Amino acid sequence: KKVEERTRELVLTQDVTIQSLASLAETRDNETGAHIQRTQNYVSLLTLRLMNVPNYIAEIDPTTAQLLHKSASLHDIGKVGVPDSILLKPGKLTSEEFEEMKKHAIYGRDALQRAEKALGSNSFLRLAKEIAYSHHEKWDGSGYPEGLRGEEIPVPGRIMAIADVYDALICKRVYKPAFPHKKAIEIIKEGRGTHFCPDVTDAFLVLEKHILKVAHTLADSEEEREALGS
Repeated sequence: KKVEERTRELVLTQDVTIQSLASLAETRDNETGAHIQRTQNYVSLLTLRLMNVPNYIAEIDPTTAQLLHKSASLHDIGKVGVPDSILLKPGKLTSEEFEEMKKHAIYGRDALQRAEKALGSNSFLRLAKEIAYSHHEKWDGSGYPEGLRGEEIPVPGRIMAIADVYDALICKRVYKPAFPHKKAIEIIKEGRGTHFCPDVTDAFLVLEKHILKVAHTLADSEEEREALGS
């Protein structure tokens, strides 16, 4: 009984620590809203679907799916290292500013890597590090920070990439309106095999109604909720 209680305490401590770190990144970015919650839910839906896809059966089991859900909240933790003048800029970034913004993937990887060295290797930190570092890689090799191509991209990064992009599309930004769900889906389809992993894209499209439900339920505003269905 004492072992069970201690295990529950450790899990709770881990969960609270993760959420605190995620909230830290969120408070520095004035455009995130419920982005973390939504993307976590998209990632959970995708991992549960991909568990039954031949190419992913060996990569994702129920424990991994649970850890990916938690890890997804830290995908942008590296943004805490981006200067306010860039992170909080009320407009589109210049090419130079975007180059600096791109470094958040490296900052996130480095921070989680230091934690991994201090605490010892464990599956949660490994997955969180992979997500933070690789969720901006693209299937055709045109992404960053390393320009990884196809199956070189870690599975967590492939999943987070499509969740992150979809959510960015349906949200209002200073340089763009909130896109309707249908338009976001069209863009996702166009990115199959170029931006996104084909298998992950197919899973996303199968889950479209569930994805939309999450987006609608956790929308940041009534305006964005209405835009989803237009």
